[in-house]
Amino acid sequence: MATATLEAPTQTPVQTHVEQIGDTAGLIWHTLSEDGPTSITKLIKKVGAPRDLVMQGIGWLAREEKIVIEEESRSRIISLSDE
Repeated sequence: MATATLEAPTQTPVQTHVEQIGDTAGLIWHTLSEDGPTSITKLIKKVGAPRDLVMQGIGWLAREEKIVIEEESRSRIISLSDE
């Protein structure tokens, strides 16, 4: 009688782009929660993700009304919404 052997996958699943955006949105939220209102430039440095991914994460949070974006002279300040 032959026995079947199960093998573990040799590769880890690749994270989809949407999952990367969601994870980055979570990092942004936690950064704002800990550090308070932050400019987009500083937020990109603190999160440590590519600029495009951070901008997409900001869009994700804005769409869910989790953040507020305020214009200040030459920059935009991102903060958590009060809701």
